Amino acid sequence: MSAAGPFCEDGLVPRSPVSVEIRSGPWDLAAIESFLDSAVIPLRLATQGSSWPLVQSLWFLFDGSALWCCTQRDSVVAKRLRKTPQCAFEIAADAPPYRGVRGRGIAALDPEPAADLLERLIARYLAGRDSSLAAWLRARVADEVAIRIDTLAVTSWDYSARMKRPSTA
Repeated sequence: MSAAGPFCEDGLVPRSPVSVEIRSGPWDLAAIESFLDSAVIPLRLATQGSSWPLVQSLWFLFDGSALWCCTQRDSVVAKRLRKTPQCAFEIAADAPPYRGVRGRGIAALDPEPAADLLERLIARYLAGRDSSLAAWLRARVADEVAIRIDTLAVTSWDYSARMKRPSTA
């Protein structure tokens, strides 16, 4: 990672060389990237604990080869990823038509890009960058770490065609 972090001066996440394995599904890499770029929904991240897995919802960005999230340095998810970096994820809306991307990857935690990443996530997920939630998140930025999930193996699904409502002409 460069001294400037993983983000460009224009605020966008630069595209990394592609290292995404498509395991199955109807979408090619371009369709998967398009979905991940446009889906403003949380990623569900599954991590392993000492006895049970945990699923947590996190805001995310996709850079072409990795998923990026933020969390507090001492959060349960950060502790679990430090111990076992293998994780699984799903990015899908809760309402029809059901479609999305799920898969697995290897997570790494890094405090250096966290402040910049948090600003990108706030811009993506909060309509008002000056909301009380944005202010609360910024006030805790010193304890944030970025989560980079790479070595991705993904599956896509899209039930849009079979879930179309019949026309009432």
